[in-house]
Amino acid sequence: MAEDYRSMWADLGLDLGAHDALLAVLGQAYQDIYMSQKDRPEGMGYFDFVMSEVHGLRIKELVDEKAAGRKIIGSYCVFVPEEIILAANATLVGLCSGADFAMEDVEKLLPRNTCALIKSSFGFKIGKVCPYLESADMIVGENTCDGKKKAYESLKDLVKNLYVMDLPQVKSQNGKALLKAEYLCFKDAVEHLTGIPVTGESLKQAIRTVNAKRAAVHRLSVLRNADPAPVSGLDALLVNQVFFYDNPARFTESVNKICDELERRIELKKGVFPEKTPRILVSGCPQAVPNWKLPMIVEGAGAVIVGEESCVGERGTRNLTDESGETVDDMLDAIVDRYFEIDCAIFTPNPDRLEHIREMVAAYNADGVIHYGLQFCQPYLMESMPVEKALEDMEIPCLRIETDYSMEDVGQLKTRVEAFIEQLR
Repeated sequence: MAEDYRSMWADLGLDLGAHDALLAVLGQAYQDIYMSQKDRPEGMGYFDFVMSEVHGLRIKELVDEKAAGRKIIGSYCVFVPEEIILAANATLVGLCSGADFAMEDVEKLLPRNTCALIKSSFGFKIGKVCPYLESADMIVGENTCDGKKKAYESLKDLVKNLYVMDLPQVKSQNGKALLKAEYLCFKDAVEHLTGIPVTGESLKQAIRTVNAKRAAVHRLSVLRNADPAPVSGLDALLVNQVFFYDNPARFTESVNKICDELERRIELKKGVFPEKTPRILVSGCPQAVPNWKLPMIVEGAGAVIVGEESCVGERGTRNLTDESGETVDDMLDAIVDRYFEIDCAIFTPNPDRLEHIREMVAAYNADGVIHYGLQFCQPYLMESMPVEKALEDMEIPCLRIETDYSMEDVGQLKTRVEAFIEQLR
């Protein structure tokens, strides 16, 4: 990363020594995993650039926005409505939570058997290595699970302006009413932060902007049903990860550009893997930057990942928001309808998620499913067993994996994944 950014990082309050160490590890991992792939689409060059500047140029853009009076809002979850944030003239960014950092200090605040994603979010804050978090004017937490709910009680002492949003746990009319009430309160909080009211015009434009971003990612997802696969699962995951960091309009343009290239590849039957390569759908917990362990193992073992049933994947981008509303209230109802359809494992009962897994297996011609669960993530681990049984009853092979962010279990996981892929052959 260019030396020009060091003063910016220092101004944000980062620990420069720890941050240098993090960037070195991140850069080496990216080089080893991504740049070793063969015959990648040329359009992935943009996403390589984004990752090379993920703590540099993109942070400078956010700092410049702040200097111009725009507010930055950071979040950890796809339930935080970007439409409301954009409509109030603020920018939404995803926050760091995909690697272990400062774990000894984290475990002074959280139990050891807290899920890796929650511990990671604390580690990046305690270690002072996440410029997205340090540049944010508001941090939005959401009560998706009991672990997060209780963790925010400690996080509020570490960050400035933590806003916690309650979420329903049951798909019912009462649940939808709760979500609307929370989104209305959130709109008020964002308007108070920015000093700019959400209007019908600004909300409609924000809905269109976010819909375009999601539609571009969905276009990419559909193209992955081709055989041979025109893009690797690693590269598709990277696109889904950058979704949370990049400027929305620029991201949308870049994704559509790579989709144009993939369509040409499909016409030429040019793939990154040979035809008849075993095709895997990954289902379960989100995989945030730089959590590339599982796809590295799967595709290194000779299979291709053709879809992610995940918040960093199709669950987060599947549905668009109805653009037909004319009033703020009409459009807020449409936003609530859209987000209420997210089939997160926090909901009970949650039959829609299993149905979506089945639909994705069929749509992407998957030969099998790997259910990915982070250790101590109770909602997804609890759902993993009935999902596995239901898929096997349908004669869809399923491998259930439980892991964390460390590399200590790579050998064991590789052995299990290779055996599963051999079964699919």
